[in-house]
Amino acid sequence: MINTKPADRVFREGDEVVLVGGGYTGTTGVFLHLREDPKWADITERDGSVRRHPVEWLTHSTAITERKTE
Repeated sequence: MINTKPADRVFREGDEVVLVGGGYTGTTGVFLHLREDPKWADITERDGSVRRHPVEWLTHSTAITERKTE
């Protein structure tokens, strides 16, 4: 089977992430782990709260910064 996930969607514990979809677009945080359903992940948001979000809504925060500077 060929992996069709964009490389940007490979997350490791401690990665800085930003939400690029849903009602909380623009929210930044730190990736904790995937949940039992690997389509969902827990992140620690800047206020210290831990919330779950669909992985498809996450991207690395550096990817957003790089796009803005190009």
